[in-house]
Amino acid sequence: MDKRATIKDVAAAAGVGVATVSRVLSGGSASPQTRERVLAVAAQLDYRPSALGRNLRQRRTGGIGLLVPDLTDTFHAQLAEGVLACARSAGEPVVVGSTAGDPEQEAELIGMLLEQSVDRLIAVPSGDQETWAPAIRTGMTVVFADRLPALPSTGDVDPAAAAISDLMVLDGVPSGPQGRSSEVPSVVADDRAGIRTAVRYLRGLGHKRIAFLGGPGHDRRAAAFGEAVGAPVDEELVVFGTGSRDSAYAAASGLFQSRPDLSAVVAGGNMLGEAAVLAARELDLRVPRDVSLVMYDDVPWAELCAPPLTVIAQPGRDMGYRAAELVLRSGGRRQRSVVLPTELIIRGSCGPRR
Repeated sequence: MDKRATIKDVAAAAGVGVATVSRVLSGGSASPQTRERVLAVAAQLDYRPSALGRNLRQRRTGGIGLLVPDLTDTFHAQLAEGVLACARSAGEPVVVGSTAGDPEQEAELIGMLLEQSVDRLIAVPSGDQETWAPAIRTGMTVVFADRLPALPSTGDVDPAAAAISDLMVLDGVPSGPQGRSSEVPSVVADDRAGIRTAVRYLRGLGHKRIAFLGGPGHDRRAAAFGEAVGAPVDEELVVFGTGSRDSAYAAASGLFQSRPDLSAVVAGGNMLGEAAVLAARELDLRVPRDVSLVMYDDVPWAELCAPPLTVIAQPGRDMGYRAAELVLRSGGRRQRSVVLPTELIIRGSCGPRR
């Protein structure tokens, strides 16, 4: 018996990625030439994308997909544990994938999950809304955790305004024209309250030049930081890495060297906090005497630093559990997004401005 063609076979024969095939077959964006080539190859191979629409609408296959950027990251591991605990109690299997924070790799994994008829998916998104459009159009039940997908990179949308709009939506305030669609439910932490509390704490210690160190998916936290410090925001004190540890270290080191006048840093995630600690040590900056540090995420090693790090703690395991509850309860009724509280845990990495 001949083996049935898969989406990977079509992608290889057409000379494009799995993500491109997924977009074309679900009616997404692609050039006319690419669309024609993909459709021709699909017809030639007699490819029947049963998962791309028909099966998803007619039957529920069981099982949950989970996509995270990095399974070795402590926060993502905590989130995954929450998803697994909830799914286990419901007797549902979980298919776990790591996207490495790469939108193309994420799109390929989405395509493969659709091919395997996985009809429910929890994700910490790395790609933008266009990456997720094929899955949503086919009827897959999607719940975002920790963050929302970025808006497409066009001149029509201001990313900063969109991030502020996200904060408003999560606070229950209707969004303006920059707002994004709320079709997909999400489970996120209250970034606005967490960042605001941290900045107020640092201001109370006398710090005026406070920097924000961010990475992929931290637009909402950066927007919250801008709100907390107030206008005008010194753009040189808002620095982003690309997601790798090397990039995070380079961003932290560059920040410390280019702005020796800064006295405090809010790191947008635990990898960035780690990078800030290492960069400060390499540059002989003493924490907290020379620079105070607050890190988003409470991870076990934060208490083992010298001094222990002050953190904005978010409930990673609970976030995963609640996301799994949402995706398991999906049905005709539209699910509402969930915002979980954060907590500022004060340790020894912050001190008064000298």
